[in-house]
Amino acid sequence: MKRREFFSKSMLASIGFGVVNPTLGLSKPPVRTFRKQAKNIIFLVSDGMSTGTLTMADLLLRQKEGKKSRWMSYYLGGFAKRALMDTASSNSLVTDSAAAGSSWGGGMRVPNGSLNVGPKGELPVPILQKFKHAGKSVGCVTSVQITHATPASFCVNEKSRSAMPEIAAKYLELEFDLMMGGGAEVFDASMRKDKRDLFGAFQKAGFSVVRDRDQMMDLNGDKPVLGVYSEGGMPYAIDRENDPELKKKVPSLAEMSRKAIEILSQNPKGFAMQIEGGKVDWAAHANDAPALLYDQLDFDEAVGIALDFAAKDGETLVIMTTDHGNANPGLFAADKFSRLYTTSHSNEWVLSQLSPDNTAGQVADFIETYQGLQLKKEEIDALMKSYRGTSTDGLYGSTKVPNHLYAQLQYAHTGIGWAGTGHSADHVELAMYGPGSENLPAYIENYKLHNFMLDAAHVPALTYAG
Repeated sequence: MKRREFFSKSMLASIGFGVVNPTLGLSKPPVRTFRKQAKNIIFLVSDGMSTGTLTMADLLLRQKEGKKSRWMSYYLGGFAKRALMDTASSNSLVTDSAAAGSSWGGGMRVPNGSLNVGPKGELPVPILQKFKHAGKSVGCVTSVQITHATPASFCVNEKSRSAMPEIAAKYLELEFDLMMGGGAEVFDASMRKDKRDLFGAFQKAGFSVVRDRDQMMDLNGDKPVLGVYSEGGMPYAIDRENDPELKKKVPSLAEMSRKAIEILSQNPKGFAMQIEGGKVDWAAHANDAPALLYDQLDFDEAVGIALDFAAKDGETLVIMTTDHGNANPGLFAADKFSRLYTTSHSNEWVLSQLSPDNTAGQVADFIETYQGLQLKKEEIDALMKSYRGTSTDGLYGSTKVPNHLYAQLQYAHTGIGWAGTGHSADHVELAMYGPGSENLPAYIENYKLHNFMLDAAHVPALTYAG
């Protein structure tokens, strides 16, 4: 296959970013006067989004398509209220996603690894239970397992984030209105250790259980929804968009978000939901630049859907943030950044196709075809040497491929460098639009967002255990 044929249509065009309004940031959204009370809350979290991630994704979209990201458009237009947020847990300056999410979900700092279980065994009521008690529809949308740490932090009390099979069962008891993402491994009887058929149990409880994009698109909101579209985490956006079969079967984060808002907004009392770009964090851990930037842009499309709804609605508070930084990537050689414009697959996908049996020439051709990079012989030799040993480079269910070595080799070709492979203690971006946003201070501790959301919606803070 010739590269000019393969890249005849850029990935940015295929993923749908052409719908972004190029004048955003210069023109006024439809609504600027909000109601005093937020009827709806949409909480968007790009998990593990360092400032460099937000920056580079915006630069990629600007340079390739001449458009700004929706997040930065609202900064540039002065529409969003902006702040810095700390991210500490109760036992560490460097948080994990469970503790960070629980600071928002439960309103207190908890130890790393815990979901709304405090250092002394406290069991704060998770925020979606509070909104549900107030009569609102509630739900979560994510690109990883729906039982993963960040969505679960808004929903349940659980001592360990690893207890995803138990979290799935708790979701059935809670009977929330909509849960969408990956994670069939904890719902399917054939993959659960206890062989419990949770998919069947949800159906018996009156849920619409959908397993692919077409089924999701057909939903009309007449029943609560469980949508699970992959065994574990969902595919990276760049891999999904360049695989016709995956694209037909697996919805994007934006598509899930649009359908979720359509369904949840049917409640006259309003709704509260969390939308997570969970695989941004996975890509950062792996130092996978193509996966990171295109998943961040996939998340940004969901941001746009939420902001468009809020601008028309006037009663919706949209919150955009991250739970912590991760790997702190940055662009250090601008002349090489354009090589990310035409890449068609993540590093993980590319590396998982290689084996010790490949010749150096085969590897060179393969990488140039799918990522547009022309690696030197010594770089290919170093990469292939890792395949002859035992690699523990993978994380979160990825194949055990030399992610970090490949990222180091790519620096000379993309100009993207990494400070590490784990979470950071950085203060992070927090932005709001809609009723209540005017009360956001310039700096806020993460756990204070819990009551901030409740106050914006005039929902009382329940104190009993969930």
